Amino acid sequence: MGWYSNYEHPDKKNSIKDNAFEQRRSFNKQTDAMMKQEKFMNGLAVWIGYWRENPHRFISEYLQISPFSLFQKILIYLMFHVDYFLWWASRGIGKSHLVALYCIVRCILYPGTKICIAAGTKSQSLNVISEKIKGFYDNCPNLQREICELKTAINDPIVRFHNGSWIKVVAANDNARSARANVLVVDEFRMVDIEVIKKVLRKFLTSRRQPGYLKHKEYEGIQEPNTEIYLSSCWLKSHWSWDRFLAFKDAMLAGRRYFTCGFPYQLGVKHGIIDRQRIIDEMSESDFDPLSFQVEMETIPFGESEKAYFKFDDLNKCRNITKPLIPLSNSDYIQFKGDLKKNKFYKPKHKNEFRLLAVDSALMGGRDNDQTVFTFIRCIPNNDEYIKSVEYIETMEGQHTTVQALRLKQLFYDLECDIVAMDTNGNAIGIYDECTKVTFDNARGIEHPAFTAFNDEKMQDRAYDKDALPVIYSIKVTGANATQTNHEMAVYTKTQFEKRKIKLLVNEIEGREYILDNQQSLKLDDIDIARLNACYFQTTRLITEMINLEMEIRSGFIKLTEPSGHRKDRYSSLAYGLYYIKQKEMELRVKEDKSNTLDMLLKYSYI
Repeated sequence: MGWYSNYEHPDKKNSIKDNAFEQRRSFNKQTDAMMKQEKFMNGLAVWIGYWRENPHRFISEYLQISPFSLFQKILIYLMFHVDYFLWWASRGIGKSHLVALYCIVRCILYPGTKICIAAGTKSQSLNVISEKIKGFYDNCPNLQREICELKTAINDPIVRFHNGSWIKVVAANDNARSARANVLVVDEFRMVDIEVIKKVLRKFLTSRRQPGYLKHKEYEGIQEPNTEIYLSSCWLKSHWSWDRFLAFKDAMLAGRRYFTCGFPYQLGVKHGIIDRQRIIDEMSESDFDPLSFQVEMETIPFGESEKAYFKFDDLNKCRNITKPLIPLSNSDYIQFKGDLKKNKFYKPKHKNEFRLLAVDSALMGGRDNDQTVFTFIRCIPNNDEYIKSVEYIETMEGQHTTVQALRLKQLFYDLECDIVAMDTNGNAIGIYDECTKVTFDNARGIEHPAFTAFNDEKMQDRAYDKDALPVIYSIKVTGANATQTNHEMAVYTKTQFEKRKIKLLVNEIEGREYILDNQQSLKLDDIDIARLNACYFQTTRLITEMINLEMEIRSGFIKLTEPSGHRKDRYSSLAYGLYYIKQKEMELRVKEDKSNTLDMLLKYSYI
């Protein structure tokens, strides 16, 4: 039976042959899979290289985001092919939309990319994530596959990608010093302090992305440069942003990896991004401001002329009041039964504070005529002078004298004013005459007492009601003293801004930040938000009016004139108020001198 040990059953032989076949087939499958994987990766590398060179096509082909305008494709392409990018763009043309697309594409095509977005306010930079990127994410399945985390909370907003890339929002201040990034995006960069950009934000870019190819010797030292992107609407030539633009322009023309441009509203209209009819309506409004439109919509920076009396920097540095003091609406007055302390924007008076309502009057409406301007100023004592806080400006056009007098009295009581400083010359005397009568307020169902001047006997005699309250400081800029009075107003106003003795409301972007932060706590409705925005806007209009005034010297006195088609009503109203405050400060100094003299006499009487 020894032969049996060498015997193999035929089924066993066939089994071995079958196993060998299976092993060979399994090997072939693995080889095919490896070949397919290799082919896939090679193909993917080709596509990635193609999309990196053509990021605008990646948006339409992979992300399938449309419509996508030609100028947007060009800008996206340039963002990927330069290291320094500065874009001045019209309002509403889609800056945030485009930069959100750039950030998404950059993070997907370049794994491990770190992007920091900064702006003048955190809510402005948060808008790129919370509205733009979130909107793309909700409507793009392929983008949903790329992102593993999307947080829009104001405390920790971030977008994380599966490939290790991320997008963060940082505050444009010293507290952001620890952040690091490969791409820095500064939205509305003109609103950011240049020192913060130089000493904080640009320092984020101290390290570069570390892609896998750097492990190979043939690519050693060939690293990708970091990228800086600056976006904003246009601004003034006196601002540092203009110098930044010129620096980018010179570098671009020298052939370096810089790019800058400015796109006006017409481009947005052509591509259907900006509503043409809305632009036409805005330009036809009676209070249309051609200077603001030139800067923000036409992307033409405004330069102060050599004759400009007020300098933008002096005025802009005084914009530090966040919360305005807004008067009650008629409905609120009725609801609160006249209780001013229930006003959402109420501010109690400081000790020895007095409040002033300054008025520059006009009767005829229309773009070619003046407008009535009410300027509310809080005056808080500071030694022998006052700190002047301009916290509310309201304009009125083409209204009858009775309507203007009624509004004057409403503002006087709603804002707890002590004095009205107003022009009582020419057409303005009609409003003064109405103020000297008892005024019935139909909307509120109350009577307002008559007012009269306290510094002008002729105007007192003119008062309709002889028992009128003496609260009006009558200003007459006419006759032989007109030139000197205008000169004194201009010099004092300029000096107060230079010394920062005047406080103005912050700009519209910082104002929107305040609104967002307080919308819930103050229970702000749409009307409240509109009134708040109007306050910041009026302050900007005041500044644009003032820097547009040109100085002439006539007989040794300064005369300020506005260019044709422009106004200076807001300046005039403010100047009237400051003129009265100047007289009050002179009284303070006299009292202080008398007090010091008395102290000296008492001191020496004991020697």
